[in-house]
Amino acid sequence: MNRRLGKTAVATLVAGALWFFAAVPRVHADDDDRRKCQHAVERAESRLDKTIEKHGERSHEAEDRRRDLNAERERCWDRYHQWWNGREHRWETGRKWDQDRHDYDHHDNDQH
Repeated sequence: MNRRLGKTAVATLVAGALWFFAAVPRVHADDDDRRKCQHAVERAESRLDKTIEKHGERSHEAEDRRRDLNAERERCWDRYHQWWNGREHRWETGRKWDQDRHDYDHHDNDQH
């Protein structure tokens, strides 16, 4: 009986170790993907800022950049059910970037 219990314990430890070592690379890959997602959103936000400065907040160019930004946010959401908010420097868990658009525009108006 003790021998069977010992084998079960060893098998459980081995299985746990294998799971741990298999999970660690996946966690790092997810972190890298999230960073890529974050950087893509930050680039899109920067392009929008530059376009607003050059063409105006309500220009068709700015609307195109807003669509690009929302597409990047959507990609993050589809993959992680979160999106990067560059203004607040945090991951958002609610799908509310249309509300952020208003805040984004209002924030830009305050600066100009």
